[in-house]
Amino acid sequence: MPLDRYIQPMIRELANPTRFMSLSGTLLPWVGGLAAILMIVGLYMVWFAAPADYQQGETVKIMYLHVPAAWLSLFFYMIMATSALGTLVWRHPLADVSQKAAAPIGAAFTLICLVTGSLWGKPMWGTYWQWDARLTSMLVMLLIYLGILALWRAIEEPNRAARAVSILTLVGAVNVPIVKFSVDWWNTLHQPASVFRIDGPTIHASMLVPLLIMAVAFSLVGIALHLAGMRTEILRRRVRTLTILEAERLDAQAA
Repeated sequence: MPLDRYIQPMIRELANPTRFMSLSGTLLPWVGGLAAILMIVGLYMVWFAAPADYQQGETVKIMYLHVPAAWLSLFFYMIMATSALGTLVWRHPLADVSQKAAAPIGAAFTLICLVTGSLWGKPMWGTYWQWDARLTSMLVMLLIYLGILALWRAIEEPNRAARAVSILTLVGAVNVPIVKFSVDWWNTLHQPASVFRIDGPTIHASMLVPLLIMAVAFSLVGIALHLAGMRTEILRRRVRTLTILEAERLDAQAA
């Protein structure tokens, strides 16, 4: 395919950690700056332009945090699953770096989703928590994220840790479609999709536009954090390698 002639060389180019550090160092300020601008615009529209809902009142504004966080919790898990394949199948040298950097970000967005959902649920459902299919599967998602983070810390050797975490990540990916389609497969309290629908969004433009701006802003924040996390992990591994080499040199001198 024609795209392969461009995609494959780009992947090979980014496989070099030094080139990735150079490119990400250039991109990071721009991504972070654009995220900050869109976040300010989005929050202004949420508080001063978006109307209150005729049923939910001002409580509906929790949606502008809850929905982007829910989308990104799934998005970052898919980044991890793709990175897991990159580790196990394609042996991409930065795949496990990407996966390790994405895990805490995805866990944070999942936690935001659950907390904001509970805050919305109290006035709407009369309770902070229900063992609803969508809520329960999202809680399972958070537990999978936490399990992956724990496994990274449990195995000290990076290559062994990367393989173990990749297998766990791919197994846990089964939960992604469950979270996505739970409201369609089961009769749940959680409302069905109202933005990405075959027949078009069911949200009025006065609410949809701020929601999409907030979603883009959250996405750029997530991307900026992911790039920064990958850069930190690469530097940490370089320090680890230099420390090991220095220890070996001192051992050789002592011998």
